[in-house]
Amino acid sequence: EKFFADLSAGIIVGIVALPLAIAFAIASGVKPEAGLYTAIIAGLIVSVLGGSRVQIAGPTGAFIVIIYGIVQKYGFDGLAIATFMAGIILILMGVARLGTLLKFIPYPLIVGFTSGVAVIIFTSQIKDIFGLQIAELPADFISKWIVYFQNFSAVNYNAIFTGGLSLLILIFWPRISHKIPAPLVVIIVVTIIVQIFDIKVETIQSRFGEVPNTIPAPQLPHITWDKIMGVFSPAITIALLGAIESLLSAVVADGMIRSRHRSNMELIAQGVANVFSPIFGGIPATGAIARTATNVKNGAKTPVAGIVHAIVLLLIMLFFGKWAALIPIPTLSAILLIVSYNMSEWRS
Repeated sequence: EKFFADLSAGIIVGIVALPLAIAFAIASGVKPEAGLYTAIIAGLIVSVLGGSRVQIAGPTGAFIVIIYGIVQKYGFDGLAIATFMAGIILILMGVARLGTLLKFIPYPLIVGFTSGVAVIIFTSQIKDIFGLQIAELPADFISKWIVYFQNFSAVNYNAIFTGGLSLLILIFWPRISHKIPAPLVVIIVVTIIVQIFDIKVETIQSRFGEVPNTIPAPQLPHITWDKIMGVFSPAITIALLGAIESLLSAVVADGMIRSRHRSNMELIAQGVANVFSPIFGGIPATGAIARTATNVKNGAKTPVAGIVHAIVLLLIMLFFGKWAALIPIPTLSAILLIVSYNMSEWRS
């Protein structure tokens, strides 16, 4: 009985995680498949080793700003080293039993942080939702908006239609059904409409090429002392953010399933996941509150649901990866705009 509940929850969460993994990767300045590799590898490791029974791990919105900055400054190789180092730091934090100390972080600080990240994610999606032809976007928040206003005369109406339709489906579909995830519906429906009516809009394929349908062979990043010193500070940021978000997610899950997680074991699991994620071409990962909540709401009881979620993502990538390349970029932007709204914590 538990197994079939976990199986059902894992399949649904795997489907929900697909567009989010791709969207978070693109917004972070890396290729879409990097998000999929992260969700599969980290999702599997955290479910097998983790201290929470129902935690779902993968790329999250909170990391977007940090990852984008690291990639711009140090390249993907620098990000891989920073993620690898963050994983080791997380393991050491778990071994040193620092998990219990993180509960003393003030809640208003967490709310302020996630609200700030939400505003930055929202800002980063304006270019794609309006189809603005801007070659190089500035990294700074205010500079971005100045460039947007300078280029608003050149909006792409096909992109606005695609993004607007995607937003409407994402907002109103949950009123029709909670069983079938809105992100899945919007990706299938809007991609089909764009293909049938040949709407000229940017897709994953036109921007990044084909989405691979294999997991890459494990490969250690090229580590040098200079690179270690360069990304040491970002690695600490990734580790602390990963620790806070994963334990916060575990606490939320505890309240939903009336259980208690093991915080130090959760940190070790997150550390191992972040050590292996860059080896397989992934990016930083942590516990994802929204996906964990979706997991619980769909009946998850044990870590089997998280393992199933990773397997479902792997199967989708293996057999449907080529179709994922047809997803319109404005649709992914619409998904991220909804994510940023849900992260905004405006009620708090």
